[in-house]
Amino acid sequence: MNLNRILLLTILLSLSGHINRSLTAQNPVADGYMGIWYNTGDKTEYGYKLSGGFATFGSRHVPTAIYSSAAGKTFFVYGGTSSPGESSLRIMISYFDHRTGKVPKPVVVFDKGGVRSPYDNASLSIDSKGFLWVFVSGWMRTRPGLVFKSVTPWSTEKFEEVMIKEMSFPQPWWFQERGFRLLFSKYRKGLDLYISESADGLEWSGDRALVSMGGTGYVSAVNNNKIYIAFNYHPEGDSDRRTNLYLIYSDDFGKTWKNAEGKTIQTPLRDIKNEAMVRDYLSEKKLTYIYDINFDGDGNPVILACIGGSVIPGPSEIPREWVVVSRTGGSWSFSRVCEPDNNFDAGTLIIDKDIWKVIGPSEPGPQIYGVGGEIAVWISRDKGKTWSKQNDVTSGSRFNNSYVRRPLNAGREFYAWWADGDAYKFSESRIYFTDKSFGKVWMLPYSMSKDSEKPIRIK
Repeated sequence: MNLNRILLLTILLSLSGHINRSLTAQNPVADGYMGIWYNTGDKTEYGYKLSGGFATFGSRHVPTAIYSSAAGKTFFVYGGTSSPGESSLRIMISYFDHRTGKVPKPVVVFDKGGVRSPYDNASLSIDSKGFLWVFVSGWMRTRPGLVFKSVTPWSTEKFEEVMIKEMSFPQPWWFQERGFRLLFSKYRKGLDLYISESADGLEWSGDRALVSMGGTGYVSAVNNNKIYIAFNYHPEGDSDRRTNLYLIYSDDFGKTWKNAEGKTIQTPLRDIKNEAMVRDYLSEKKLTYIYDINFDGDGNPVILACIGGSVIPGPSEIPREWVVVSRTGGSWSFSRVCEPDNNFDAGTLIIDKDIWKVIGPSEPGPQIYGVGGEIAVWISRDKGKTWSKQNDVTSGSRFNNSYVRRPLNAGREFYAWWADGDAYKFSESRIYFTDKSFGKVWMLPYSMSKDSEKPIRIK
């Protein structure tokens, strides 16, 4: 699909939620796993504000990978490109076959036709019948969001386009016998948070605003049929000033929403100081970057965020801290994990019974202070109160590793994944994953001559 058609689709946004079942995407196969490289902001001594290999970008695209025990595969979507010298976004899908240990050649779900921004990356869902759904992010009202459904269950070979919609940062959640609950952003005075629902993914309800504070970023998760959303506030719509931390949840599939105390709140939330606030970081003059939500053994939400620091890469007067926010005994606890060197050093939170782990680029990489770095695992054996480094996952890397993500219901062999790229200048970008031990690392084949190949063991 080229830029002219994208412009045509933008006009159709006046029919938000429009279904287009007659169109079937052409799905060519790529000859390897080439991640997209991206940069934005002014060039500094330590690279750009946001730059590097962003195939797995970003924390607001959830989920991006899902393990299916029925298929024996981890399906995943990522931001790819067509050749080593290009940075034009293609929405890619593939899978890791846990039975054979191989990956096929990845499939192009949608070619963004010259768009180079990973903000247009996709999220993934799998329904009860095994159909794969790819939710492609749009951007404001400039580019539409798109939804694709696999023609065959458990297959990445061919997709049909089923919806065009104003939609950024889609986070789809499938509930058995209930269908989809889709969280997403739309731009008004800033990014507002919305929800829409569908029993079958084809016919959707109207968009209902949940947060309208003039700018917000969010991460969601589901546990025991409850939807949790952690979000921040963008003063005057400026994401470079993102701050504060809030949390709401729904235990009736999105009809009503409650704060952490279980009190029903009225949506959309419009006031900055409201009953969903977890901490007022604005008054502390600290920034808030939300990376992940997971759940402790009692089902309580646990949030991973980067607090403080300067958005500009380089040394910061206010330290950057990975902070784990948990709730016990009716109150919030805040524990420091470590000090990364960039606010965008996004990691992920893994909770296995009483063992809590954070995996991400906490260590300086070859492009110091740039986005990403060397990946390490931090562990807590006292439910997040204290943390220590368990082991280094990467070392001696050529490029910084960034945006470590965890698959939904992760399988042992494909437990976390990320991409690399030069944070200072344009480069190739490759995609990696590690197993549950965090002691082994594989690279997805950058170029492929066979229809399926084993990933390359590099550690």
